[in-house]
Amino acid sequence: MDARVSELFDSGNGSHGGASNVKQGNDYGVAHKKACVKNKKISKARFSRNFKPNNNAPYLPPEAEEGNIEYKLKLVNPTQYRLEHLATQMKWRLQEGRGEAVYQIGVEDNGMLAGLSEEDLRTSLMTLHKLAEKVGADITILREQAVDYDSDVPRKIAEVLIRKVPDDQQFLDLRVAVLGNVDSGKSTLLGVLTQGELDNGRGRTRLNLFRHLHEIQTGRTSSISFEILGFNSKGEVVNYSESRTAEEICESASKMITFIDLAGHHKYLKTTIFGLTSYCPDFAMLVVSANTGIAGTTREHLGLAMALKVPIFIVISKVDLCTRATVERTVRQLERVLKQPGCNKVPMVVSSTDDAVTAAQQFAQSPSITPIFTLSSVSGESLDLLKVFFNIIPPLSNSKEQEELMQQLTEFQVDEIYTVPEVGTVVGGTLYSGICREGDHLVVGPTDSGQFNILTIGSIQRNRSGCRVLRAGQAATLALGSFDRSLLRKGMVMVSPEMDPTICWMFEAEIVLLFHAKTFHKGFQVTVHIGNVRQTATVEAVYGKEELRTGEKAVVLFKFIKHPEYLKVGAKVLFREGVTKGIGHVTKLQPKAHYRLSQSEDDEA
Repeated sequence: MDARVSELFDSGNGSHGGASNVKQGNDYGVAHKKACVKNKKISKARFSRNFKPNNNAPYLPPEAEEGNIEYKLKLVNPTQYRLEHLATQMKWRLQEGRGEAVYQIGVEDNGMLAGLSEEDLRTSLMTLHKLAEKVGADITILREQAVDYDSDVPRKIAEVLIRKVPDDQQFLDLRVAVLGNVDSGKSTLLGVLTQGELDNGRGRTRLNLFRHLHEIQTGRTSSISFEILGFNSKGEVVNYSESRTAEEICESASKMITFIDLAGHHKYLKTTIFGLTSYCPDFAMLVVSANTGIAGTTREHLGLAMALKVPIFIVISKVDLCTRATVERTVRQLERVLKQPGCNKVPMVVSSTDDAVTAAQQFAQSPSITPIFTLSSVSGESLDLLKVFFNIIPPLSNSKEQEELMQQLTEFQVDEIYTVPEVGTVVGGTLYSGICREGDHLVVGPTDSGQFNILTIGSIQRNRSGCRVLRAGQAATLALGSFDRSLLRKGMVMVSPEMDPTICWMFEAEIVLLFHAKTFHKGFQVTVHIGNVRQTATVEAVYGKEELRTGEKAVVLFKFIKHPEYLKVGAKVLFREGVTKGIGHVTKLQPKAHYRLSQSEDDEA
């Protein structure tokens, strides 16, 4: 890891910084103003004499107007008016970070790490406590760092996490897809994180995650399962270790990590792709076994995450089975792959709490940064570093983007369908846009004949606890009462009746053929993944070319073979057939059927 990054706070922190126009001067009492100005001049003079700018200059990027990171030089004895202003500023930062903000204390607006004396730092942190109480938030000191100046008085800077669950939400929610080769320890790691107990070396903790008997018998995940890990407002882990139910975890957690456990075996690849495309994960965690290194589907899963532009970090598991040299060899192997021209990633090995804090912030700000953790689910080595990372990592989308999505018409993607005794039909999925409430009337489709059916939302659950309102970007299960399950299938959408959705049998997509054994031409059949849509399609035409070979680009016309689908221009396309793979995006729809209600509902209307 870069010495400059590890010694100082990460160089990416400034990309989300403060909106304050009134800064350091107003943070002091009026009576001390002259003394402070004098001290400031002495400090600047001393700094200019002793400090020569070089490559290791103690600077962060200048503070930005937007984002959830704020720089403060001092917060010593502010006036009442100043306190009010600072509280308003903190609310803005929390809103920008969707409930989380990071304050850098002892840092000037231009990013210079000036540092504070021990007394000033303690006073500034006490002021920050008062501000957090004022806005109803909690603060956690992430780390304190000495600034090495030629100064008589030791100077420090502090980094503080401030968390407040938005008033209209129950908790902050992040989704993490778990990828990796078969037998790399994915389900075991999730079991350890969510159950709060270490594994016995034979996969005991993973048993709670399996959904089918054959998974328990073989030890291999074949379906998509979900597990939750909570953090309270003070950053403490909330999981099942104290015999809590899911409802209790949701009640006491202010931040929730939802893990999407995907299959590692190659024969379940379609399930893994469906999990990545339909559940819209914020991040992907690639688990690599230290003793086998990059093997099996590891490269394929890494490629899938990159093709779908899902930020990825890596966990090297089973380090208790290997010598240090073997672990280091696996790390070097991963670093080589990540630095290749196709990846262009910057690996960052996390070996301390300080590294974990730096990695979490840089990872969210720069898509090229790839943190690498080395841990064991049996001995518990470095598990705490991964928990620190999950606690600090901020959501990718800011509040403005979410508000824009919430103002659009309702669109819910159907990913799972269940029948629950005494409840009726239940669908699981993600709300892509708009707001969904209990009692709302939506239309679901398209059916095989291109029709939509009216339904009414009964109850809503998020992470197994009740919820009255669902907002854009959130995943949930919706109870539909006595609605006929046979009218539903995976890949359907539930939309607002005002949307007038366009459905199509045929669509054009600009694609890149990643791999094909022979040539890709008209008449070829592939399985197409577009969001939650998964269906076989035939290549009707390849524009401008007779055939395609590996690595070539073209615009291709596809036709679904079974039923029409609801698609959007610009949606990512991923297709496969055997060893054939390709990616692209939808460029044009050729609607053959338009939105209409079924005949019985027309009669009712």
